[in-house]
Amino acid sequence: MASDRSVGRKEVIAILERLVSFDTESSRSNLDLIGYVEAYLRDLGIASVRMPNATGDKSSLFATVGPVDRGGICLSGHTDVVPVAGQSWTSDPFKLRLADGKAYGRGSADMKGFCALALSHVPLFQKSGLKTPIHLIFSYDEETTCLGVEEPIARMGTDLPRPRAVIVGEPTSMQPADAHKSVVTFNTYVHGFEAHSSKPDLGVSAIKGAVMLMAELDRIGEELIARGEPTGRFDPPYTSVHIGEVHGGTARNIMAKLCSFYWEFRGVPGLDPAEIPARLEHYAQEVVLPRLTAHGKPARVETINEVAVPGLSPDPGSVAEALALKLTGRNRPVTVAYGSEAGHFQGARLPTILCGPGSIDQAHQPDEFITLDQLDAGSAFMRDLAQCCAANG
Repeated sequence: MASDRSVGRKEVIAILERLVSFDTESSRSNLDLIGYVEAYLRDLGIASVRMPNATGDKSSLFATVGPVDRGGICLSGHTDVVPVAGQSWTSDPFKLRLADGKAYGRGSADMKGFCALALSHVPLFQKSGLKTPIHLIFSYDEETTCLGVEEPIARMGTDLPRPRAVIVGEPTSMQPADAHKSVVTFNTYVHGFEAHSSKPDLGVSAIKGAVMLMAELDRIGEELIARGEPTGRFDPPYTSVHIGEVHGGTARNIMAKLCSFYWEFRGVPGLDPAEIPARLEHYAQEVVLPRLTAHGKPARVETINEVAVPGLSPDPGSVAEALALKLTGRNRPVTVAYGSEAGHFQGARLPTILCGPGSIDQAHQPDEFITLDQLDAGSAFMRDLAQCCAANG
């Protein structure tokens, strides 16, 4: 029989305070935080599995509360946060501050609030007599590559249980979200040949080639805007193409030897992720390079895929969606604008939904915060999850 004891706000905030105190910006190690979580679970009699990255300075953590011989409901949260450098904080970003019904601190919304909720409710999970286990994943590098969940996912069904459903606790204001765009980033380098600008036939301007390629990306982007997205659930309602940085040249009167630009696309569900880079490569080979090498000087173009975060596609009626709607009392899921690790879970054929406390509007900002009301709503979600998992084997 599930316990009716609820976890108080005090317990949640105490753990959130500890989690926020660890500076886990994505450029830094998260091992101190992982060690704290590992020890916390160990003190409760729960074993966990570390999965370090290749360099050993970061790690994901997997643990199961309840039966270990079957798959259950997975609660997944990332431990890394975005940088605070250059932001105007009114208090120490790594010291939780409570004021006006809000908890301020880096990561409080995105997404240490969810991690604190999951951890603070472990004792309740243990007392609830779970028939369906609750799995916990704490990952790294979500803010940069979303690759910290790859090893836990790869091991599910082998030496780790394969969950029935995954709830990724990104800040959705406790609304189940079943869709977001993919995020795929690239670095393109155009290599030319230096010469005096008064003798353009003796060189190759890498900047000229880059300008042609960027103009082609703009044309592709306009085409994708016209193509749109039929459901109308996304804002904006199309695949977007964006160039964020351009670097090139050494002097006004020298034909540039190198020009680079860094770009991305955010694709709606159904977009072939190879389409845009393939079209740019075709244009480079068929149009740009023949123009650049017309006078016999060498030139080349290389495009490197930096990050590929798969999108999350709607999966109506999935176990994850049905559970999240039941626990939140919502009638239908929403769509979010940001990317997440959820697409990696879905790509492994694991029913996946986003649902967590806090708003993305407060994430990545100076004086990031989560409201205490949202933490309370998250506690109700965890309590009801415990009851569901105790009732269903």
